[in-house]
Amino acid sequence: MRWTPLVALFALTRPVAAQTNGAAAAATITEADIRRRIEVVAHDSMGGRDTPSRGLDLAAEYVASEFRRLGLRPAGQANELVSRFPITTRRLVPGGSTVKLGTPNGEMDLGIGRQSAVLFGHPAGSYPVVLLGGPVDSLTAARTKGHAVLWVRDWRQGPPRDLETGFQALIEAGAGGVALVVNNPMIFANMTGGEARDRLTVGDGESGPFAIGLSDSAVAARSPGSRLVFAQLRAATAPMLLAEPGWSLAATLRDTVVSSASAPNVAAVIEGSDSALKHEYLVFSAHMDHVGSECKGSGQSDSICNGADDNASGTVGLIELAEAFMAPGARPKRSLIFLGISGEEKGLWGSQVFTKNPPVEIRSMVANLNMDMIGRNWKDTVVAIGMEHSELGEILGEVTAANSDLGVKAVDDLWPQERLYYRSDHYNFAVRGVPILFFTSGLHDDYHAVSDSPEKIDAEKEARVLRLIFLLGQEIANRPNRPKWKPESYRAIVQPADQIP
Repeated sequence: MRWTPLVALFALTRPVAAQTNGAAAAATITEADIRRRIEVVAHDSMGGRDTPSRGLDLAAEYVASEFRRLGLRPAGQANELVSRFPITTRRLVPGGSTVKLGTPNGEMDLGIGRQSAVLFGHPAGSYPVVLLGGPVDSLTAARTKGHAVLWVRDWRQGPPRDLETGFQALIEAGAGGVALVVNNPMIFANMTGGEARDRLTVGDGESGPFAIGLSDSAVAARSPGSRLVFAQLRAATAPMLLAEPGWSLAATLRDTVVSSASAPNVAAVIEGSDSALKHEYLVFSAHMDHVGSECKGSGQSDSICNGADDNASGTVGLIELAEAFMAPGARPKRSLIFLGISGEEKGLWGSQVFTKNPPVEIRSMVANLNMDMIGRNWKDTVVAIGMEHSELGEILGEVTAANSDLGVKAVDDLWPQERLYYRSDHYNFAVRGVPILFFTSGLHDDYHAVSDSPEKIDAEKEARVLRLIFLLGQEIANRPNRPKWKPESYRAIVQPADQIP
């Protein structure tokens, strides 16, 4: 559905004079195109686009082929639009691996498989330690940034109920990893019994958040002074954080490679029109992957999780936006990167790889606008998570008000309890200092279900949402100054460069 009747209105209401061709370009984003492209990306032939899979490779090549057709070029110095990152299945060799815990009584070796267990991630190197007792709240978690957290709880009646949410909060706040001090011999034995299990690593596989288990009795036997400290921490009913001298954690792991695979990212660029500002970049992103055949209802009447909303909707949004920005007169002053990402469903893999080794300087990225599930729910509303953290919120408000005839209002996070700010690819940009907005229409009953199928997409609503994102992108990419973080949000979210995994 073309939206040509509003051309004159856009010309009168746009907040910056450079947008004379904004409405005409926005009109290239149509309901028909979105519906057609959703049918391609969420087709059964894609097999649910698991990471890695042939179907995901086909989806990435489709996105790349559309970028090529539109005339986009690879980002940075790359020769191809599609780049691949390694996914390696590794098996720990306990005999060649060590965990060393430093205490006020000296350093001790805690043998993996006997006194320690690697539960998640790949701890490597040395970490300063803070000791934590009780539950975790956001203020306490923020104080653990850049440290390994020795979390001492009472495990005698089983794992603490808030273990998963607490671990997530610590990692989201920037903790390097978490060491769980376990005082239940049976549970600890189950932890060590899992050492032969294979673990996936992405990229270089040598960094990132981790979780390990430590035997309480092994630590206490070799550092009697820790008993009193541990008892104090276990008795805490509110968060208790101690930064006592003498505590440290170091780990060296030896792995064998069981198997190797790879997954695609697609990164394309439209060069800006301004000789100076073209060296700064606005990044649009969406993840291309879904969950394959492992979702609600799979294996019954249907075995393919098509992921039409999650996230074929965002993936085709990238193509629609690229097409609009390639329209005559629509190219802004700053350059634009269009990033299709793999492995979001597995743990934000592709965006972690991209932001760790970006094709252009991360400091040259002025903002990231991420799209994940933008094709369902309310006709007149899109959620823009992150508005309160930077000037992007105010800019979005201006653009929305100036283009009210779009019939789309942008609202802040409606589900803070779901912690969506931390659950899609924009987060890897945010912790590296790039202001973000995360556009989503939110969860629904078809989330991660075989019923998330193309016919349920509201393509007319998605077209209007994408026009709003396009006009916002033009505004950001043409402003003389880049958007700034709110100081308190910068302190809470952005990790210092030397602590980024």
